Amino acid sequence: MTTTEAPIDTPPTRREWLALTVLSIGLGVIVLDGTIVGVALPDIIADLHLDLTDAQWVNSLYAVVLAALLLSTGKLADRWGRKNLFLAGIVVFVGGSILAAMADAAGPLIAARAVQAVGAAMIMPSTLSTVNAVFRGRYRAAAFGVWGAVISGAAAVGPLAGGALTQWASWHWIFLVNVPLGILIFVAGILAVPATRGVQHRPGADVDGALLAAIGLGALVFAVIEGPDLGWWTPRSELKIFGWVWPSDAAISAVPVAFAIATVALVLFVMWERHRETVRRSALLDPRLFFLPTFSWGNLTAAMVAVGEFAIIFVLPLYLINALGLSVMSAGLVLAAMAIGAFLSGASARHLAARFGPPGTVLIGLGLEVVGVLVLALMITGTTPGWLVAVPLVVYGLGLGLASAQLTGTVLRDVPVEVSGQGSATQSTVRQVGSALGTAFAGAALSVSLALTLPVALADAGVTGTTADQLAEATRESAGTTIAQLRATAAPSAVADPVGTANALAEGFADGTRWSLLVATTFLILGFVGAIRLRRAARRG
Repeated sequence: MTTTEAPIDTPPTRREWLALTVLSIGLGVIVLDGTIVGVALPDIIADLHLDLTDAQWVNSLYAVVLAALLLSTGKLADRWGRKNLFLAGIVVFVGGSILAAMADAAGPLIAARAVQAVGAAMIMPSTLSTVNAVFRGRYRAAAFGVWGAVISGAAAVGPLAGGALTQWASWHWIFLVNVPLGILIFVAGILAVPATRGVQHRPGADVDGALLAAIGLGALVFAVIEGPDLGWWTPRSELKIFGWVWPSDAAISAVPVAFAIATVALVLFVMWERHRETVRRSALLDPRLFFLPTFSWGNLTAAMVAVGEFAIIFVLPLYLINALGLSVMSAGLVLAAMAIGAFLSGASARHLAARFGPPGTVLIGLGLEVVGVLVLALMITGTTPGWLVAVPLVVYGLGLGLASAQLTGTVLRDVPVEVSGQGSATQSTVRQVGSALGTAFAGAALSVSLALTLPVALADAGVTGTTADQLAEATRESAGTTIAQLRATAAPSAVADPVGTANALAEGFADGTRWSLLVATTFLILGFVGAIRLRRAARRG
């Protein structure tokens, strides 16, 4: 059965409100899974012997695959039915979670994260496009507010959930918890979610567009993540992919080549999508959507918010656990300050929106985010108390809740309901590209800055020579795990004062974290500029 668009003045039924609840929980689980790993990463790194690049891929690949597939799955949701794709996505996501929990090395864990992302890519556009099709008028604004608040709230709750599960059980449970949740969501989805689909069917399947999008986005994030290790221009180390080797003595690193591939693929993707629209064949993306000013500026703003948010969520757990020496649970509690702020402001966002309008509320939220992260970047040291770190995170969370809760509805405000799947998938893709790049940029900034800050901190503590170089490199590659190992050992022969050395490394790690946070702040400022343009576009519309 296909549900058609309801009249604007028709209030949603009780079942439709229940459907919104089920869809929001499903959305919350996959968003949670994008951030729950962060605080457990130090344990995963130690248990599976990951390096910093592996850790970035465990975090980033989920977002990369999700971003690469969202346009395709958004189109499938419109054509095959959003409820059908939602339910299928739950099954795939739960299967990937089981594989991740069973992983015993970096490769299997990263592969399992990719499977999870395939399921998440089926779920996310199905939820938003169903909401867009079922809820109308003022009810749609309320539903979008719930959807946006779930994204910000679940992303912020992830570190706390990850900390609790890792400390009280093991890191495997951050994935196993998805199994019972997935079963409940699947059953509730069958009973409560209405069947909807798009009404415009054009011939053909846009396989070429899907491949170009996947290649372009994947190559872009690969280049940012691998740059510090492989070398931004001159090779620093060799690259091995499925038995094929890019040698360390090559004339140029693989990184600029990956950037070039990404640029070419994404330009070709845009040209191909325009061609598909011209010949009236099925396309993943309708380029005409970007002629809607609220859609284009809103997506730019959403991307910048996601970059800033996921940069913070990646780098802060490493700082809190490895540099400050907090337990996993304590780090989760510190990061929960974001969730507190997000939930408080998400609930009150509609009141501010009634006074300042949704675009104005987004602007206020981004202003708070910039202030929160900037204060945090300026105050962290190797000995900053955890509770003090939490204070600016509350301010940041308040801004995140305001921006996310109102941004979704603003972006899709002028999108016709018959292409809501494409519009929803495009917005979700932009968010996921932003989250992948946020992790990538934060990791790259951390890696580059640690190469500078750690030797200086060791030299200030009187540790020099080959030992200092080895310690600095080990700390950088292990994302700070070496600091905890030094604090836990009695007196290794290579280090006369392990505690003092660990404290020096912690100070250097804090300096590196500061630079990562400043990178996040830069993107949030760009988002603030985008929000100004979004408000102007909304007023003209």
